[in-house]
Formats: sequence, structure tokens, C-alpha cells
Amino acid sequence: MRAFVFTDKALERYAGRFVWLAVDTENSKNADFLKKYPINVWPTLLVIDPAKEQVALRYAGGATVGQLSKLLDQAQSKTKSPADEALARADRLANEGKNEEAAKEYDRAIAEAPKGWRPLGRAAEGLLMALTLSQQHERCAQRGDELYPRLRGTLSGANVAAYGLSCAAELPKRTDLLASLEKATRASLDDKTIDMSGDDRSGLYESLLDARKAQKDDEGAKKIAAQWAAFLEGEAAKAKTAEQRAVYDSHRLTAYLDLGTPEKAVPMLRQSERDFPRDYNPPARLGLIYRTMKKYDEALAAYDRALKLAYGPRKIGILRGRADTLAEKGDKEAARATLREAIAYAKSLPSGQVSERMISALEKKLGTM
Repeated sequence: MRAFVFTDKALERYAGRFVWLAVDTENSKNADFLKKYPINVWPTLLVIDPAKEQVALRYAGGATVGQLSKLLDQAQSKTKSPADEALARADRLANEGKNEEAAKEYDRAIAEAPKGWRPLGRAAEGLLMALTLSQQHERCAQRGDELYPRLRGTLSGANVAAYGLSCAAELPKRTDLLASLEKATRASLDDKTIDMSGDDRSGLYESLLDARKAQKDDEGAKKIAAQWAAFLEGEAAKAKTAEQRAVYDSHRLTAYLDLGTPEKAVPMLRQSERDFPRDYNPPARLGLIYRTMKKYDEALAAYDRALKLAYGPRKIGILRGRADTLAEKGDKEAARATLREAIAYAKSLPSGQVSERMISALEKKLGTM
């Protein structure tokens, strides 16, 4: 969104109506903010009422310029129906991480929605996200299948289909739901009239790929991965700036890994490392790619470059990748030392930036290495 949306002049009309703030969730100086307003999906858009310091609107995921405009207008709307009030409660509960309770309020908002209720799409997306985060996969798939017809032909409809499909992929015995949601996701992907960013369309490909994997359809998965990679290469080629091109790096990396062609990611990541010398992402991703290619020395060098730039929770993942590389290379003692470093660093972070579950997983990994 930073590369494609927030630079659009159409948003200038909101100057003076909102104070814009970008929060780096990796930076420990923002730990207090994150305690009050936890973020577990990136990006997440929050509109915060400064008088009450409460979340007035919450949207998990990216948005187009048009969608962002609608969200901001909704946040300032003075008209509050029972459905609007239920939606506001759901957003506050989701912000507090109470996803099971939030899902009930999103469902209540949808049930009470008057005809033509504008926030229906946002409520449906919020519902499926809350169900996903609370591991209610069957309910998520069912509600996605039920709500999609009401939202067909919109960005929210596409997202609801994709979220539902990802949930259905977790249900091996519900092939009926998977087939229905896969059809809806493909229809959304093929509908060029929907105002959808390249990033959003990429997400649909990823959901379709997960569906084929869930069916153990290796040939079908490869076909989707190839289509996805070709789409992403086309979007990257159309980019007007280096920042816009780099938006697709992580997506392309995943597609290339699924195709079994990790080497294709090397030139783009080297270019991004040159373009953004202070960003840890390109060298960290190169570390993964080189490790997959069994070029362990190149992987370690890339991880070391990333570690010089990384901070916060992301640094833990880089240290873990470095440890895995050392283990695969055969240097178990150095791998254990790197894991101990990761554990010590994780324990040094402020609460809210790292979970006990993450630390426990690292300690368990160290115990088995």
C-alpha cells in the first residue's frame, strides 16, 4: 500500500480529517502501542478515536484507493444502526485478540444489516479473519460459501472466497466446500472488472495453490504456481519504481519455491538488495533461497548481511534460518550456538513483541538438535 496506494492524490481530500501514522511493529520502541493495539495480520488498518483511544474501525489486509476511501468515510459516519454498533464492537474485540467473541459480533452485524448496508463486505471479511485466527476452519469455510453470493463481483467478495478457501483447505473431509470456494475464488480472479491490486490478485493465486495442495494434486499445484509466477513477473515488469517492483519479491519467491526453481529468485533479490541497502528483507530472502539450493556458504553470508540490518521479531527468524543452514551444512555446534543466540535475543524483547510459544519452540528445537 505504501508503494501503490498512499501515494495517490485522491487521498489528499482526507488531509486535516485524519492524522496519518505508520507503525513499525518490528521496532521495540513501539511495544507499548502494540500492547494496546495488537497487530497479528500485516497490513492492518486502524482508525483510532483520539478522545476515547479506542479502535473506531479495523481492517486486516491491504486496500485499494477506492476501498480505503470507503473505509475512511465509514469511520466518520454519524449514522449508527444496530448493525454498525455490532460491527464496532467486533472491531474492538478483534483488536483485543478476542477473536471468538469478535466473530460472534461480526455475525450479529451481518444478521442485523439493513438492505444496502455499505459495510457488509468489511464485516464479512472481518468475520472470516476472526474465524481463521480462532481456528474455526469449518465455520469459516461455511460462512465464506454462504456470504460469497451476496458479495460476488466485489473486492470483498474475492477476499471472502479466498479466506474461505484457505479454511476449506484445512478440512480434508469437506471437499464440497473446497470445490465451491475454489470456483468462487477462480471466478473472482478472472473478473477483470473488480477493482483489485496486483497484490490482492496474487493472494487469490496463493489460495488456489493451497487448495490444489490440500487435494494432493501435484500437477494442478504446479500449473497454478506457473500461472502465479507468470502473473507476478508481468506485474513486476509494469512497476514504475523499484519500491513497486519489490512489493512482489516475497510472492515471487514463494511461487518459485513451489515450482522447484528457486534460482529464478536470485536476480530479483540481488537487485532489491542493491536498490534498498538498508532493508534486511532481500538478504534474508536470499539466505532462504541459497539454503534451498544447498549453497550454504552463500546462504550464511546473506543471513549475516541481513542480521546487520534486522531488529525486533524478524531478527529471530533470520537467526533461525542461519541455524538451519549450519545444521544442514553439518556444523551442529555452530547451529546450536546460533539457536542459543536467538533464544537470548527473543527473551530480551519487550512483551508484546515475542510470545512464550515462540521461545518454547526455539528451546524445543535446540533440545532436538
